[in-house]
Amino acid sequence: MTLAKYISDLLYRYDCVIIPDFGGFVANKISAKVNRFTHTFYAPSKQLTFNTHLKNNDGLLVNYIASAKNISYQKAVNYVETEVLAWKNTLSQEELDIENIGTLHKNENGAVIFEPVYTVNYLTSSFGLETYVSPAIKRFVENKKVAITPVIPIHRGEKTKEKTPAFIKYAAAAVLIFALGTVGWKQYQNFTYNNLVAQSELQQQKVDKTIQEATFVINNPLPAITLNVAKKTHNYHIIAGAFREPANANKKLQQLLKKGYNAKILGVNKWNLTQVSYASFDSRRNAINRLNAIKRTESNDAWLLVKEY
Repeated sequence: MTLAKYISDLLYRYDCVIIPDFGGFVANKISAKVNRFTHTFYAPSKQLTFNTHLKNNDGLLVNYIASAKNISYQKAVNYVETEVLAWKNTLSQEELDIENIGTLHKNENGAVIFEPVYTVNYLTSSFGLETYVSPAIKRFVENKKVAITPVIPIHRGEKTKEKTPAFIKYAAAAVLIFALGTVGWKQYQNFTYNNLVAQSELQQQKVDKTIQEATFVINNPLPAITLNVAKKTHNYHIIAGAFREPANANKKLQQLLKKGYNAKILGVNKWNLTQVSYASFDSRRNAINRLNAIKRTESNDAWLLVKEY
């Protein structure tokens, strides 16, 4: 497996995968959308972004490679370093294509530009839900107009006892039968059309329900990872700031999310200040490594908060 395949596997499980000394891919969840002009339906998905500031090794990618390849942690580190060096050499000369993730290239100013792929949906809850176009249903209402031929009555004179000619009787009967037949046929066509529309809508509902309830089997399942994910408590938090006003805390949170950090609001402390963190960890070592990186690249005021749950 290539390094890109390992990263792709982890993006199904995590919202941030960091490649040491290269950058991090961050996934943000996007709700389902409908384009009312093109009648296109888009399933919920994860939108990928690339952050060049996330270069510190948090252990996620290296541990996964070591477990998948059944090698030591140091050998996994060496493998990642070799692949990253090759990526950097390619990126310095041309566009770097990362399979099932996207492409990277440098602009005139030397900044790295990322263009994600849109054919892969890393949101596991959306498996089987693809983008599709459903034409708008148009219903036509027919104007029911029946031409009625007036029948001119024949008045009998006082002195005449002539009978109505037979051909006039037959002609009047034929006109009446034709009119009734035309109305009946149009009503039958209208009933048949409405029945077909109802059956089509019912069938579409069954198909949608089947798609939503379907169970999908991945042919290439991920190897088991002994990371003890269920026991993670994330006791270690890198604090970006504590704010008296909740609005200021939320503003800081949005700034950090745009920069690619897995930031969140931890709540209010005993001094009634709202705390905002860059990220949270279950390992002191990983937290300290990330704290040192943030102090070098982001803010020297960042500090580590340890909470016992």
